[in-house]
Amino acid sequence: MALAVFDIGGSAVKHGLWHEQTLMQLNQFPTPATFEELQVAMKQVINSYPEPIKGVAISAPGAVNVAQRRIDGISAVPYIHHRPIYDDFEAFFQLPVTIENDANCAGICEIEIGAGKQAQQAVFVVIGTGIGGAIFINRKIYKGAHLFGGEFGLMQNRNGKSLSYNGTAVNTASRLSETLGKSLTGKDLFDLKEAGDQCATDALNTMYDNLAEALYNIQVSIDPEVIILGGGISARPELSNELHQRLQTLLADFGVPEIMPEIRPCEFQNNANLIGAALNFQNIVN
Repeated sequence: MALAVFDIGGSAVKHGLWHEQTLMQLNQFPTPATFEELQVAMKQVINSYPEPIKGVAISAPGAVNVAQRRIDGISAVPYIHHRPIYDDFEAFFQLPVTIENDANCAGICEIEIGAGKQAQQAVFVVIGTGIGGAIFINRKIYKGAHLFGGEFGLMQNRNGKSLSYNGTAVNTASRLSETLGKSLTGKDLFDLKEAGDQCATDALNTMYDNLAEALYNIQVSIDPEVIILGGGISARPELSNELHQRLQTLLADFGVPEIMPEIRPCEFQNNANLIGAALNFQNIVN
């Protein structure tokens, strides 16, 4: 089965061909301004593939309501929400379409063939410009009563701010930029720390503390075997090491060191959304 796979983002739509359980022909185009333009651009991609396409698998932002065949909530791509998007796509492409939330797609990829493939209970935490994630109970995704399962970025830290505000390198660098009076990226933050800058070191330590506090709450609430870290920052071994040490200390301080989970970086990084969308299609349609 050959599938056209798309990951709709606020600035770009990534796409690829899923054929014989392999993702290939990766590319992207800028996210169009309207839904109609999005459909045309996606169809051009579909028509460009040499293999007959049997379906379209989509990773998208927002609260994907599979039962109602629409995307609830809000995102950086407003026109995909609160419309009969499944029907619109299937009529336009004349192909079956599946859609799942982008963090859920990344989690599906990791639980089926990646860092969580041996786990029964797992939590996937994606750390990007904000923080999202996915929860897997008995290897099945848990979305919650309002499709908000895994919205870890909305958790509050002790300072009253959200985890998305406190726990990303992007926002941490932005706050340090204001303090130092110069523009810094997340990468700059790590470079400064490695060069011995104390302000950058302190800022990153505060970020790690906030993330570990959230992981503690996740662990004592859901009790997964493994917490999988996603997003570009997860490629840094430092992240897993720092969070492991801090979470281990917190659990020991509260008298429950025996429930310490494994903390692992994701295996598929930037391709996890696309692969997970394809696997989701196969799970639903096959």
